[in-house]
Amino acid sequence: MKTFLGKHFLLETKTAKKLYHKKASKMPIIDYHCHLDPKQIAENKNFENLTQIWLYGDHYKWRAMRTNGVDEKYITGDASDWEKFFEWAKTVPYTLRNPLYHWTHMELISFFGYDGILNEKTAKEVWDLANEKLQTQDYTAQGLMEMMKVELVCTTDDPVDSLEYHKQITESDCKTTVLPTWRPDKAMAVENAEHYNDYLDQLSEVSGVIINTIDDLFEALNKRHDFFHEMGCRLSDHGIEEFYAEDYTEEDIKTIFFKVRSGQDLSAQEIRTFQSGMMYKFGVMDHKKGWTQQFHYGAIRNNNRRLLSKLGPDTGFDSIHDLNSAGAMSKFLNRLDGEDKLAKTIIYNLNPAQNDVVATMIGNFQDGSVPGKIQFGSGWWFLDQKTGMEAQMNALSNMGLLSRFVGMLTDSRSFLSYPRHEYFRRILCNLLGNDVENGLINHDMDLLGSMVENICYNNAKKYFNFN
Repeated sequence: MKTFLGKHFLLETKTAKKLYHKKASKMPIIDYHCHLDPKQIAENKNFENLTQIWLYGDHYKWRAMRTNGVDEKYITGDASDWEKFFEWAKTVPYTLRNPLYHWTHMELISFFGYDGILNEKTAKEVWDLANEKLQTQDYTAQGLMEMMKVELVCTTDDPVDSLEYHKQITESDCKTTVLPTWRPDKAMAVENAEHYNDYLDQLSEVSGVIINTIDDLFEALNKRHDFFHEMGCRLSDHGIEEFYAEDYTEEDIKTIFFKVRSGQDLSAQEIRTFQSGMMYKFGVMDHKKGWTQQFHYGAIRNNNRRLLSKLGPDTGFDSIHDLNSAGAMSKFLNRLDGEDKLAKTIIYNLNPAQNDVVATMIGNFQDGSVPGKIQFGSGWWFLDQKTGMEAQMNALSNMGLLSRFVGMLTDSRSFLSYPRHEYFRRILCNLLGNDVENGLINHDMDLLGSMVENICYNNAKKYFNFN
């Protein structure tokens, strides 16, 4: 019987063990998509306790706790931090076979050296151990990233953000490079005219452009895009339900914008048409500056309206959507490619039934200009676990070139999430090791070792062109 979370966790063969321990484990981390708070990095925050760094904002854990019958008071409510942690500790034994069980214990080992099992009986021991260490200089926001060999981080930022904390980080002695990512979702969120106009007023203020027409909007966005570029930004990110590629004219977009700017609600078709126009414009902007555009698609958000009204968005009520986006995805990429304006692109799919769709779609738009120009992004959100990662890599292997894959990211709000890179690397090495042991690929350790190092680090380093 193998030891849980032992040295060879997830590594089933001699080849896998050699690849992981001699190659993958030694590589630094480029975390090119996350939701860390740049303010906490700039201020080099020390978290008061384990709940604040581990449970605040973690809707993965919140969903599990609700499923386990924990009252909302102990999740997002007014219970003390200790009470919230204790309820999580009581929930952990019930997460067996959920990736939370792996992540929880990997994080306790990696950061705090705790190799026991978290449960109701050990909660106080873990709480005291972690909280004592969290008060030291090694466990600040910057210290935790340095501990995990995090070389570079890309946060997720709105066009109206001042990026003041990124500037502060740049001017500090932080050993991890922290860059912004352009996330303009709100600039195309015309579903609610009132909210949209409030956002445009903010954009107008930070850009210095009075926004009355669609041309004014694009001028304001271009100014902010330029500013982000000056601050080191080289990626955009778009959280979309599906790809939007409706036929439209420039006049259509102008008319729709005027209508929503006048405070009028739009029809469903007008919304899709406007979003199609905005996505195209964003793609052109990114291509012009040599950025990489990322698309996270396939979620159906805020399903529970009652709890949305009570707790707000991003609190754990989202799920996988079953829309068919293949046609729209093709049409969107085709338009940009046909005009030679298709930027490097990463597509993250949330529905595993669409894995082969994405894996084949990216092959349609590779043009030889950049290795792996169009990428099938790593397992995302509900799929960033063993089965999901394996399925994504198998689809990419079958339909494209796994060797050109830019690898893993945390997509997390927590500084304790970096063991997810270890998790991914072990799974990658195990896939390759099993293929060697089964005679499916040759036992060329130089070739395999180089492939592992590239997927874990080198490919991302070359692909994003951060310098």
